[in-house]
Amino acid sequence: MNRTATRLVRITGALLALVTIGWILTLHAARPYEHGLPTDWSHRHVIFSQPQTAEQVALVAHDPRYWQQFMRRNMVRVLATGEDGSNPDRTPAYAIGDSPSASSDDGLWSQSMGSGATVGAGNFPIKYSFSLTTATCSNAAKPDFVIFNTGLLSSTTKASIIAYDNLYSGCSSFGTVPTVYWAYNTTEQTVAGTIKTSPIISLDGTQVAFVQTDSTAHGYVILLKWKANNGTLAAPVAPNYSTPAQYASCATLPCMTAFTLRTTATGVGAQTNDTTSSIFYDYTSDIAYVGDSLGLLHQYHPFFSGTPAEVGSPWPVQVNAANPTALSSPLYDHVSKNIFVGDAGGYIESISSSGSPTVSAQIDHGAGISNEGPTLDQVAQKLYAFSSNDGSTNCGGNGCAAVYQFATTFTSGSSGTETQVGASSATPNFLYSGDFDNAYLTSHTATGNLYVCGDTGANPIMYQIPISAGTMPAAGTSMNTVTTAASTASCSEVTDISNPNAAGGLEERIFFSPQGNGRPTPCGGKGCVESFIVTPWKATTAYATGYEILSPKVHIEVVIVPGTSAASPPTWSNTAGVTRSDGGVTWLDQGVITAVPLAGWTASKAYALRARILDSNNAVEISTTAGTSAGTVPLWPSTPGATVIDGSVVWINAGPWTVNGLQATKGASGIIIDNVVGSGTMAGASQVYFSTLGNQTCTTGGTGGCAMQASQAGLQ
Repeated sequence: MNRTATRLVRITGALLALVTIGWILTLHAARPYEHGLPTDWSHRHVIFSQPQTAEQVALVAHDPRYWQQFMRRNMVRVLATGEDGSNPDRTPAYAIGDSPSASSDDGLWSQSMGSGATVGAGNFPIKYSFSLTTATCSNAAKPDFVIFNTGLLSSTTKASIIAYDNLYSGCSSFGTVPTVYWAYNTTEQTVAGTIKTSPIISLDGTQVAFVQTDSTAHGYVILLKWKANNGTLAAPVAPNYSTPAQYASCATLPCMTAFTLRTTATGVGAQTNDTTSSIFYDYTSDIAYVGDSLGLLHQYHPFFSGTPAEVGSPWPVQVNAANPTALSSPLYDHVSKNIFVGDAGGYIESISSSGSPTVSAQIDHGAGISNEGPTLDQVAQKLYAFSSNDGSTNCGGNGCAAVYQFATTFTSGSSGTETQVGASSATPNFLYSGDFDNAYLTSHTATGNLYVCGDTGANPIMYQIPISAGTMPAAGTSMNTVTTAASTASCSEVTDISNPNAAGGLEERIFFSPQGNGRPTPCGGKGCVESFIVTPWKATTAYATGYEILSPKVHIEVVIVPGTSAASPPTWSNTAGVTRSDGGVTWLDQGVITAVPLAGWTASKAYALRARILDSNNAVEISTTAGTSAGTVPLWPSTPGATVIDGSVVWINAGPWTVNGLQATKGASGIIIDNVVGSGTMAGASQVYFSTLGNQTCTTGGTGGCAMQASQAGLQ
C-alpha cells in the first residue's frame, strides 16, 4: 500500500472514530433519548466536504449536521417490498414521472392542505425519522413524519402547520397512506398568523419552531411542543399557550410559546416582522438565530432546552447599518464561530460571536439575497452566495446571474470570486441556491460540481459549475433550458441526491422546479418538478450494461460493453451516437442532456444521420445511417447498444431517457430528500417531499395547495 492510500485509511479511521465519539459525548451524554434524523432547510445550507486531516474532523465533528450528512451518505440501505425486509423488489415502479393523480397505493400521494396553501417558494418542509435503521408507520410508538407549513392564516378551520405520518406505501396495512399526525391553529393569544418561512425541528423531534406573521405585519418566534394524533386539517387544535417562563414545564400537550420580534430584546422596542429569514438552530449550544425585516439579527438561548429566552445586548445586531434591509436565513459556523447572512440589498454579512458585523461589497443589484441565503462548507471554510444580477454589463448589457464564493474570514468590502450562470435583467427573478454533488462532498480537496438553475433574466437554464480544489471557473456550463421558450418563470433551489440502490449501481440526480412552462411531457407546459441524471464517471470501476453517467461535456454516456473503466477518463464525445473505449468499458453517447422531450418514431419519415427519437420503451434510439423509416414500427431492442433495421434506417439503442418530470402548479417549494432507510424498511420508504405553489387536484382532499410525496427516480 502506498503512502497516499495509507494516509487516506488513517484519515477515514479517524473520521469514523471522531464522528462516533463526538456523537456519543455531545449528544447521548447530554440526554438519554434515541436521536433520530431531522432534515430541514438548514441541512442543504450547511454542508461538509471531506476533511483532509484529523484536525479538520475535530473542528466539525461536534456539529450534529456533520454526522447527519455522514449518515445520509454512508448508511447501508436495503429497499424491500415488505416491512420485514424480505422479497426485495428492484423494479423502479414509482418514478417521479408518474401521474400526479396516482393513488396513495402507488407510493405517490398528494394531500390538499386547503385553497392557497403552500410551503412557499424557497421554503422547505421537514422530514423526521426517529430511527436511522428502520422506517416506521403509524403502528409504531414513534412513526416517521413530515411537516408542512401551509402558508394560510391560522384559524379554527385552517391549520397553519400540519404533520403527516404513515407515509410509505408499505404502511398501507396500518391505515390510510398518509395520515394526519397532528394539525395546529397557531393563533398566538387571539392574534392569527401565517408561517411564511421554513420551520425547524429539535434534535429529538419533539419540538418545532418557526416565525409567524400577523395581519398587521408583526412577527413572532413560535416554539411548539406537539402531541401525536392531534387535530385534523379541517379542525386544527389550538395549542395551550404558555409564557416563555412556563413553556419548559408545560404539562398539557400541545403547548406553545411566543417571542415578539422587536428592535430590542427587552420587550419594549418597536415591533418588527420577518417573512424571509428562517430560524437557524445550533444543536450543540442550544442557540437559535433569526433575522428580521429591519436588518436585525436576533439570538435566543436557551431555545429548545431549558427556559427559552431572547439574548440581550449586543443582540439584536444591526448587521448592515449603512443599508438596513430584510435578512435571509442565517448560518452558524462552528469553525470560525461566525454567523453568516444575506440581505435584500444584495450584501453578505459575517457577524462574530460577540456581535461585531463585517459587510461585503454589494454583489446583487437585482432581487437581493434575502429570499435565499448563502451556503456554507464548514470543512473548506467557503461561503457560496447566489446573485440574481451582478451589476455588470457582461451578459447582454443587463448584468449576469452569478454565484459568488467567499472565504469565511472575508474582510469588509470584499466581493469574493464570481462565476456567471446566465443573463439577468433589470427586474430579474431570484437566484435560488444550488447544490453540490457527491463528488464534491466526498472530495478531500473540495473538488466536484455545483448545480444551479440560472439565467434569471428570462428562460431558466440549468448550469454545472465544476469546482477544482475549491476554485470555481469564470462561467458555468449550460445544461440547456428547463422551460419552454419565452418563459419568465422563476426556478427553485436545486437538490442533489446520490442513490446507491439504483439498478446497476449508484445513480445521482438533481431535482428542481421551474414555476411554469416545464419542458418534460408530464409537466403539460405548467409548473413542474424535474430531475436530471448527473452521475459522474469514476476510475477503475466495474460498470454493467445500461449504466448511465453525465460526462464533462454534459452528454449522457451509456455502457454498451460492460467492464472496468480505466485509471483516467477517455476523451468524451460531443456527438450523439459516437462510442468511446474506456479500459474494458465501451460507452455510447446518448446526446446532450436536455429537458426538451424527444419525438417518437414516425412511419415513412426521412431521418438524418444521428437523429434521436424516443421509442415505445422510453429508450433513446439514435440513427447510425440516414434513411427513411418503414411503414410499420420496428420491434425495438431492449439492450443498450443493440441495433434494429427500420426501412433504410439503422437505429442503435442508447439507453433509457434520463429526464423525469411531475406537474406541480406554479412550481414547487424546496424539495426534501429522505434517503436514509435501513434494513428494516418497507416499500416506498425513500422519498422526496415538497408542496405545490398553487392549487391543483390532489390525491386526497380535492383541489388546493398539495403536500406531495414522490419516489426518487431509481428508488423503489
